[in-house]
Amino acid sequence: MTHALPSVDTAQVLALREAEPRTRLIDVRTPGEFAASHIPGSDNVPLDLLREHREELTAQHGDPVVLVCASGGRAEQARTLLENAGLRRISVLSGGISGWQQQGGELDQGRGTWALERQVRLAAGLLVLTGVVASTAYDPLKWIAGFVGGGLTFAAVTNTCAMARVLGLLPHNRTPRTDGRAVVAALTGGRG
Repeated sequence: MTHALPSVDTAQVLALREAEPRTRLIDVRTPGEFAASHIPGSDNVPLDLLREHREELTAQHGDPVVLVCASGGRAEQARTLLENAGLRRISVLSGGISGWQQQGGELDQGRGTWALERQVRLAAGLLVLTGVVASTAYDPLKWIAGFVGGGLTFAAVTNTCAMARVLGLLPHNRTPRTDGRAVVAALTGGRG
């Protein structure tokens, strides 16, 4: 059994899938993002679902796993979660879906929501703009912009984002409630 590389690029993923067809591509983005575009053959197991079912994360297989998100941040969080649960042979797609596409990887395009990172930029930008404009009428509202700036700084330093977690809970970023155990089985269960 080979050990997984910490991160892999598009060419390495394609070669891994060729050498080991049972390689699992696990997309940890929100269901809405996954519906908008995803790598053919990947399974959607959102990061919040992994967190919710972390006690059940024991692999019943030795298949290589490649974690995918928009740019790599959420996939790294998922890797930490999975490694702490004892799963091995886990890699992260460097550059995420964006890197995959830039390096010529095929994507299934669908209809879905904007990428979560784009939603965060929109929400943060609107909050800052609203705070600055509203502060012309009531000066203390300028602190809305300061609060958002502090939150973005914290998000960058810790590689987490509270705003993304909140936006991920919105209805357009979720699919109808599914059995979390069945979804997590795409990652942990054996394949016939």
